Amino acid sequence: MAGSLIQRRQEAERARVEAYQHSLRRVSQRTRPPPDFQNAIDEVKRDFESHVLRDAWAWKPQLKTRDAARLRLAAARYLFARYPVAEHLEQIWIDCEGLGADESRLRKHWYVVAAGGGSLYKAGASRWLSRKEVHAFLNPLGSVDFEQAIWQAIARSYTDDPGVALRIAHSRIVWTLRTQLDFWREVVRFFCTHPATVEQMDDLCDYLAARRRRDRQFTLKGRTLASLGRQMREWHRDLAAVARIERLRRRAEAANHRVRGPTRIPEPSSASWRGAAIADWSWSPSSKLQSRREEYVVAQLRTAADLVAETRAMHHCVASYAAKCIAGVASIWSLRRREGSNTQRLLTIEVDRQSRAVQVRGFANRAPHAEERKVLDRWAKARGITLHD
Repeated sequence: MAGSLIQRRQEAERARVEAYQHSLRRVSQRTRPPPDFQNAIDEVKRDFESHVLRDAWAWKPQLKTRDAARLRLAAARYLFARYPVAEHLEQIWIDCEGLGADESRLRKHWYVVAAGGGSLYKAGASRWLSRKEVHAFLNPLGSVDFEQAIWQAIARSYTDDPGVALRIAHSRIVWTLRTQLDFWREVVRFFCTHPATVEQMDDLCDYLAARRRRDRQFTLKGRTLASLGRQMREWHRDLAAVARIERLRRRAEAANHRVRGPTRIPEPSSASWRGAAIADWSWSPSSKLQSRREEYVVAQLRTAADLVAETRAMHHCVASYAAKCIAGVASIWSLRRREGSNTQRLLTIEVDRQSRAVQVRGFANRAPHAEERKVLDRWAKARGITLHD
């Protein structure tokens, strides 16, 4: 027998309530966990327990954030800080992505020392910075990161102009490895004496880095912005010439590959070629002066970079002979004199397939001097080269 009307209404109401509760349980969010204060404390004090100033168990922060980075910073402030420090020192607790383990620990150590009121200079910063520079590092101008603060501090030891220091701090100089700091400190001093825009400094930094890699004795002493600009533009032209020669070499290699087939031995890479099958040569004249160690060298130029460097140094157009060298029609040689650590380019020589020296030119296409001709005769005799008048 069907229930009464009242009973049916009550059952319908219970069904609606159950359906509502089921839907509520299904769509409601799970309760968020509380902030993990203990993990933040443990992570921060792991390597610096001897520097802890306060009881870790007594830390009861009034923080609602669950962001791990902000919790680490709060924990570091609680455990180590007697005094506030600049933002670039605190950043290591927020984000250490991309840093090696040693660099990460160094930055954390610097924070612990500085925030605790210790001497950052005595704690290891003296390896790179003077006392004056450490003070500038701890009190930077504007908003800078850790590396920018270091280079801004170095710049402020050479100039009182904050604008110059900030421009240096925002240039590519800050990408420098600290193992190369001595040379780039000289660069900073140069830009403090010869102020430049960030764009000018960035352009010159590429050139200076390349010069430093090629010549460890390279210095900025006696140079100006104008002279560096000229040298940089010449360097860019040299790079373009090397690139053109490399394209030429690759085209020749591809053509040879089509003719000779895939079994052919590939040419050397990096814009180089095989050259003539003639060995380099050297000769040391006898001298009564034992302290004078003089040596003449004739070396074959087998790369685009060597040809371009010879052109630049000797003020002639031998770089345009790259196509002949790549095709094996000619080889280019450089006669140089070495005396101690000094090397002087004397002559550039073109030798054809029949081992004949068809061109011999000195600086700006001058003819060989008598003494140079005597050295050439020795080389030609030793290597079976025919010299023309």
